[in-house]
Amino acid sequence: MTRAFVFPGQGAQSIGMGRDLADSFPAARDVFDAVDEALGEKLSALIWEGEIETLTLTANAQPALMATSLAAMAALAAEGVEVTSAAFVAGHSLGEYSALCAAGALSLEDTARLLRIRGQAMQSAVPVGEGAMAAILGLNFDQVQEVAAEAAQGDCLQAANDNDPGQVVVSGAKAAVERAVDVAKAKGAKRALLLPVSAPFHCALMEPAAKVMADALSDVQISSPKVPLVANVRAEAVTDPAEIRSLLLEQVTGSVRWRESVSWMSSQGVDQIVEVGAGKALIGMVRRIDRDISTSAVNTASDVAALTSA
Repeated sequence: MTRAFVFPGQGAQSIGMGRDLADSFPAARDVFDAVDEALGEKLSALIWEGEIETLTLTANAQPALMATSLAAMAALAAEGVEVTSAAFVAGHSLGEYSALCAAGALSLEDTARLLRIRGQAMQSAVPVGEGAMAAILGLNFDQVQEVAAEAAQGDCLQAANDNDPGQVVVSGAKAAVERAVDVAKAKGAKRALLLPVSAPFHCALMEPAAKVMADALSDVQISSPKVPLVANVRAEAVTDPAEIRSLLLEQVTGSVRWRESVSWMSSQGVDQIVEVGAGKALIGMVRRIDRDISTSAVNTASDVAALTSA
């Protein structure tokens, strides 16, 4: 089998995620300890014992989800399954940082600090209540682009996440997103609903956050990853550190081309995708994109055992 490791984005967070891994594998606990030290706070306590409303805040959720993913990778490595057992790594939005850290392109400490900065910058880029996102179900990407063009009416509105053949997320000014919900339903969408997010991610309104990230990334060492990264905005593999830095900036305002990324990996022979970290949202998307790809998730110690024995 030709494997890819993929890493979840915001929305996968839950209280208690990763604790079983930390209790079962010293290497996994070391990841949480290192993230706590890098941020100068006990993020692990929030992840395991805090309130979900606080964990869901963008500035907390992003480093927390990364820590959980890297703890799962550390547990796999402790059992002999290294990142180099995969042909590619990929991540959904913030998961791209997790993928780069797992592949050795970014240090764990730098990744934690970058995601805290990214979360704060994305949250503050647009005043609360002025932006929104909505999921459009039952229309493909081209159809949703037509919806966005019709509903924009001069406001910012973009197809932000091309998740799978029947799920596309739009992002932009709140009024435009609300119009898009109505237009999508009129064009035959099965469902169109506003998402409970704190900011309109992956659209031009995030330009202030991109400027913050340009400064933050300029101070960080990026190495060639041990495994090629399938980049969100490119939907194909990249390994050059300068190109990776540029694409991480482009990603802040650009679309997450997840459907195309999975299809591209399939075209390169990938027939096994393992989601590493919290939840199973990505492998659900993978199944809807290409049923010939086998899928599994590594969230717990028993998941680590299942993958290593397989």
